[in-house]
Formats: sequence, C-alpha cells, structure tokens
Amino acid sequence: MALKLDDKLVVGISSRALFDLEEEDKIYKSKGLKAFIEYERLHENDILKPGTAFPLIKALHKLNSAGKYLVEIIIMSKNSADTSLRIFNSIKHYGLDISRAALVSGGPIAPYLNAFKTDLFLSADEKDVQEAIDANIAAGIICSHSNLPIDPNQDIEQIRIAFDGDAVIFSDESEKIFQSEGLDAFSEHEYINAQNPLSEGPFAKLLKTISLIQQEFPEDTVPIRTALVTARNAPAHERVIRTLRAWNVRIDEAFFLGGIEKSEILKAFGANIYFDDQTVHTDSASRLVPAARVPYRSI
Repeated sequence: MALKLDDKLVVGISSRALFDLEEEDKIYKSKGLKAFIEYERLHENDILKPGTAFPLIKALHKLNSAGKYLVEIIIMSKNSADTSLRIFNSIKHYGLDISRAALVSGGPIAPYLNAFKTDLFLSADEKDVQEAIDANIAAGIICSHSNLPIDPNQDIEQIRIAFDGDAVIFSDESEKIFQSEGLDAFSEHEYINAQNPLSEGPFAKLLKTISLIQQEFPEDTVPIRTALVTARNAPAHERVIRTLRAWNVRIDEAFFLGGIEKSEILKAFGANIYFDDQTVHTDSASRLVPAARVPYRSI
C-alpha cells in the first residue's frame, strides 16, 4: 500500500537550508556547473556542516517518537542524483530520518510541492521560494547569518515557531493599507473591521496543521509552542484575536509590539524559526535566531 502524506506535516527543505553549502554555491556561480559537479564528486565523503534550518529539522523528527508518525521531511534540491551523494552521506552522519528526495537537476521545484502534499518549504533560493508562494505553499527564504551559531548536537525539548501576522498568517489586505495610506488609516480600518475575520495568508494552513499536532499531546507535554510576533498594537489587536478565535486555532504566545524591535523578543521566546515578510525584521532577527523571509505573491 502506498504511503499517504495527507495526514502528515510535510516539510520540504533544500540542501542549502539544511547544510552549509555557501562555498559550493560560490563555485557554481563563479565557475559553472561542470566545476560544481567535479567538486561535489571529489568531496562526496566530506561531511557538510549544519545549515541554519538544521536544528529545526532535527527537532521535528522527534515528533515521530512514541509510536506517532506525524512529520515527513523531504529533501527538495536542484542537485542532480549524481551530485546528491554528499548530501545523503551527511544526512546519515547526523542520524537524520530523511529517506525521500526530489532532485530536479536545476529545474523548478514548485511543480512537485503539491504532489508531495508539502505544508512548508524552506530554501535559500529566492526564486524557488517565490514560485512556492505563488503556488499557495507556505515557504520561506532562509536567512543565514555568520553570527548565529549552529550546534548539530543541540537537543531541542520543545520546538518554538514564531510568525509575523500580516502577509504571513493573515493576508496582506491590511498591510497594503498601511503601506499606501499610513498608520492612522490602517488603525482606523482595523478598528472598524474588528468583528470581521482577516483572510488567510500563506502560513494560515501551516498554523492550523501545527494546531492539530498540538492536540495530539497532553497539555503539559506539547512538543511545539507557537508565537505571534507582530508590529500591531491596540486597537488593531482585536481583529487578530477574533480571527484566530474564528479559525479555532491555538497561538500559545502573542506579542503586539507597536514598533518595538522584534529580535530581542524572539530571542527571549527561543524561536527555532521565525517567519516575517519584511527584510528589515528578518535581517535583525537572523543574528539571534533562525529566520526566514516570506515573499509576497507575484501573481
């Protein structure tokens, strides 16, 4: 019987998000595909260093313990099968439970995301993430930063995922008003529409899936904790709270910051990943916690 992915949290991750492949990427960009292939063959037994998303992926595997099979991690890479041996050797070295892959030899990844029932796609390639967002898949561009230490032996007891609100969990409807008309118009619009739930954004389905996973565990042993970290403040907070209530979605912690810098809050929360649509927030956050930028839909 074929494996069904419909009832799993399916995370697609690129090799550059999982491992540190910046040097290899430089070789590809500066010397071309042939040089990249030769380099990977020569070094296929050299173990790769963990990348920004490595601790999150390692922690997600723990959700499959105690007889539960809740998560499926799939490598989705522009590598070819021929250049993938180093990736799989590194996966084996670190004991990651990843056995499935989509290796597209430089082709687009987006057409396969729905086929794999992907709930979340993480990549360092902006074009791939943009195509995923345009295909209605929750996706983020991993923001690597040299100041952020990555420990392959880190034992994460509780996964902590933080989200921005507008243009991430919720649609960009209100964000567009803020950008075009300013803060006062935004606040007035949200006050008037406080009783009207916001439309779903690209990460709404993922948040709902995480909420369902949380319900699989006793209250005192839930292995995932979520946070909303938004620049909204009162009176724009009410519409957010009523929207989450209407969706029957659990958010464990909420921070309505009203312009306060987000990065220190994210560090205090202990975020293992933070999703935001604005570079100004992901750049500062990525110095302290793993972060990913969510692009706007282009179609």
